[in-house]
Amino acid sequence: MYRIVFLLLSSVLFLSCNQKKNDAIKLPYYNEPTFTPIFKKENVDLKKQIPHTIGDFSFLNQDSILINQKNIEGKIHIANFIFTSCGSICPTMTRNLKIVNDSLIDSKNLVFLSYSVTPWIDSPTKLKKYKQDNEIKNPNWHFLTGTKGAIYQLARQSYFAEEDIGFSKDSTEFLHTEHFILVDKTKRIRGIYNGTLTLEMQQLIDDIKTLQIEK
Repeated sequence: MYRIVFLLLSSVLFLSCNQKKNDAIKLPYYNEPTFTPIFKKENVDLKKQIPHTIGDFSFLNQDSILINQKNIEGKIHIANFIFTSCGSICPTMTRNLKIVNDSLIDSKNLVFLSYSVTPWIDSPTKLKKYKQDNEIKNPNWHFLTGTKGAIYQLARQSYFAEEDIGFSKDSTEFLHTEHFILVDKTKRIRGIYNGTLTLEMQQLIDDIKTLQIEK
């Protein structure tokens, strides 16, 4: 009888310790387009270990307001790449990102950046209609347009939007990716998700919550 009780108590303690260990695991960082996860070591300079950050940018949103890196300073943001005339994956991606938006609607320090990959077509007026048609009212969700070269360079070299194959492409090759990229308050990449899969949205929501309490 005592042996059974001891085994049960041991199991409970083991599971509890294991759970605490899992809870202590933070999200990895991604420093290169291969998306090899890097877990920050204790007492190591973040700038030295994880030097890659999202580069400076400046684009117009759907209200013709200039949005740049200052708008994401000290904030978590999710980036994706769409175009308003897309009839394949973009509508699904927007619906799925709206799930994340609606679940975290009270998060004031969370920004959504949807970059147009056909900026020569997607004017602020078109992007505003797209936002309205999708019933998106969050003022922190910006649909962005600008020059093709600037958007494509930011997508491929800052966000690694097409993973390892994307980094070497130039701006003449069309950018089309289903990825959502999660970026933390220091502008470092912390997660990549398939925006066409509704099941991955819960993981994205959970990871955002993890970053929100991260020091």
